Amino acid sequence: MQKHSLVIAGHRTSVSLEAIFWAALRDLASEKGVSIAALAAEIDSARGEANLSSALRVYVLRVLLDRTGGAFS
Repeated sequence: MQKHSLVIAGHRTSVSLEAIFWAALRDLASEKGVSIAALAAEIDSARGEANLSSALRVYVLRVLLDRTGGAFS
């Protein structure tokens, strides 16, 4: 697990994720031309009741499944 601090909607928060999820988020943010914090803020605004760490993992999984035609897409 790696813990990173992000500023989302003007509030500092810490998020713990496995290294592979940080790498995927970094790549996805780069593809969109935004920072990881900006991508996390986008995900945060749509997450509903899920905690932020879970929402970030689900986002990465959904993007990858969409790209590969996975069974859950």
